[in-house]
This record gives sequence, structure tokens and C-alpha cells, in this order.
Amino acid sequence: MTPNITESHAADKAEFYQDLEEQVQAVVDGQRNWVTNLANTSALIYHGLRAVTGKPINWVGFYLLDQDHASSSSSPRKDSLILGPFQGKVACTTIEFGRGVCGTAAQENRTLLIKDVHEFPGHIACDAASNSEIVVPLELDGRVIGVIDLDCEVVEGFDEVDQAGLEKVAKILVDASNWRGVV
Repeated sequence: MTPNITESHAADKAEFYQDLEEQVQAVVDGQRNWVTNLANTSALIYHGLRAVTGKPINWVGFYLLDQDHASSSSSPRKDSLILGPFQGKVACTTIEFGRGVCGTAAQENRTLLIKDVHEFPGHIACDAASNSEIVVPLELDGRVIGVIDLDCEVVEGFDEVDQAGLEKVAKILVDASNWRGVV
């Protein structure tokens, strides 16, 4: 079944994120599979944000809690993220909590808006062309189960409008998807 999605004709980024919320809601309507929902959402964000802003967004995707390396009460191993659905170039496959922008956002359970990745201690350069990044945690029942990650080839590629819009998208996805296999 193909979701019934109305194409965005947003004139600016704030309007784009309003349209994106409706588009993501249409994607998840009647679909609980997290892989399907994240794959379609990464395509919506990647193509839509590039069209509206004209900025060279070079990567949009998700990293999810890696159950093969998740910590538990009997295993003190460090949690890590594993590559999920995305749009863009080949990416890093695993990232430990606390490493790079994604791992730090996951460990601290907070959005990180990085205007210049070269100023972020421990930045992991999956694509040398990336110069700014925003990472939004996906939180379920008080635990980070993944992150939304966006990269841009220009410094200051993202701002607070992106943060607010992506945080709403994260909530829609978490609430609508069945996370079997992730949690």
C-alpha cells in the first residue's frame, strides 16, 4: 500500500515542517513497521528539505539501538547505535553511545544542533563533505532507542526551526511504530 501523501509546496522551512508533520502522519497511518516508517520518513525529509531550503543536505537517516551490543543489568557493555534507513552516501555502521554527535545525543538524550562539526570534540566524519549536523533522539518509555541524524555540506545548515520540526517528527514516529527488534 502506498501512503496518500500530499506534496509540500512550502514557501519556507517553518511551513515545510508543518507539511512534514502531516506527511509523516500519512506515512504511519495504518503502518506500524518501524523500518517502513523510518525509510519513508528519511526520503520525505531528504528530498523535501533540499527542495525548500536549497541547502546541500547530504544525509538524512536513522541510527537505532543495537540489541547485539545493548547494555543490561547482567552485561555492563556500552550501548551502541546501528545504521538504519537513510538517504545519502554510504554511512558509518555502528556508533557507541558517547561518541560523535549521534552517540552523544543518544547518551545525553537531548537534541544536538551543531553549527560546525569541526568544532565538536570527537566528531565522526562519515562523509568529509559534512560541515553541520543535527541529531534528535528517539525516546520510548524513558530510554533512547535511536536518533534522527541530518548532515549538511555548509556550516550553520540547521537551526532551531529544524530542531522543533524534527522533534515533532520523532514523537510521531515513536508513538506510531512497533519497535520490535529494537527494544
